[in-house]
Amino acid sequence: MRVLITGIAGFIGAHTAIRLLARGDSVIGVDALDPPETRLLKRHRLRHIRSTAGDTAFQFHKADLGDTGVVEDLFRRNHIDRVVHLAAAAGNRESAEDPHTYARSNLLGTLNILEGCRHHGVAHLVYASSSSVYGSNGPLPFSPHVGGDHPLTFYAASKRSTELMTHSYAHLFGLPCTGLRFFTVYGPWGRPDMALCRFTKAILEDRPIDVFNYGRHSRDFTYIDDIVDGIVLALDQIPVADPSFDPCHPDPCTSGAPWRVYNIGSGDPVDLMRFIKLIEARLGRKAICNMLPMQPGDLAATCADTTDLERDFGWKPKTRIEDGIVRFVDWYLDYHGLEPAVGAITAQAAT
Repeated sequence: MRVLITGIAGFIGAHTAIRLLARGDSVIGVDALDPPETRLLKRHRLRHIRSTAGDTAFQFHKADLGDTGVVEDLFRRNHIDRVVHLAAAAGNRESAEDPHTYARSNLLGTLNILEGCRHHGVAHLVYASSSSVYGSNGPLPFSPHVGGDHPLTFYAASKRSTELMTHSYAHLFGLPCTGLRFFTVYGPWGRPDMALCRFTKAILEDRPIDVFNYGRHSRDFTYIDDIVDGIVLALDQIPVADPSFDPCHPDPCTSGAPWRVYNIGSGDPVDLMRFIKLIEARLGRKAICNMLPMQPGDLAATCADTTDLERDFGWKPKTRIEDGIVRFVDWYLDYHGLEPAVGAITAQAAT
């Protein structure tokens, strides 16, 4: 297949591209290479993708998905079979400071991708949603059958809006769409703003780390390889209208249109303080913890109900948190030319 991946220089996009190229697909990647502070890492990710690609299997376009004409030209010039739409402004806290950037990237960018898919015969759109759409909904584990209509941040609202926008295109134009609600993705080449990267960097530099909610958070950390497994499985199975869908009692994650939404997470939440101890163990250093109250828009805990994903695709998470953190820390040290301290332990010893 010829697959368009938006946000290809991002964390999940780069891993997805490498997986698709490895199995013989052609990949067309697009990324704005923003914000400036992550540009170098994104260029290194692109170089890593190219090192795995054939001479003609991969092409990259630097572009802003908020530019309607650029996106239309991208679809017009390339025969695209399927799309993996991962590009977005990310981060719950930051969206309160700069909502216009989130609206342009996450809403207008998604609209332009939907229009490209609609007018150019794309067979299937798989797109990134987020566990943050659940907001104050409960109880745990979060079920896609409960819905996500009470987001607590603008980022979460933009992701929920993406789900609704794709449903309208599935209904009006028969465009098959599958949404994946990611739960706290981590692993090598991860985003610098995520807790694992920030904590690792601060511990190595003997700087304090901010631990919100006084360390009483728990998160459904999901390793990148498991996330990519789910993306590829979803991409290969085009959704159809659900014959059992009842509009009088609508199920929020299925439809009478060719549209589905799934959770993708480990289903095994990890306490934040245990998470920090696993980083400490691999680095052979102690963290200096600056305990702080809950931030606005934060959730105390997340946990994914992945029953539907397991049933429809045979997907199962494979990576334990102990192993995943070791793989990340080892990558981080290698990427920055560093060594673990004497006394650093392996994943097996950490358990």
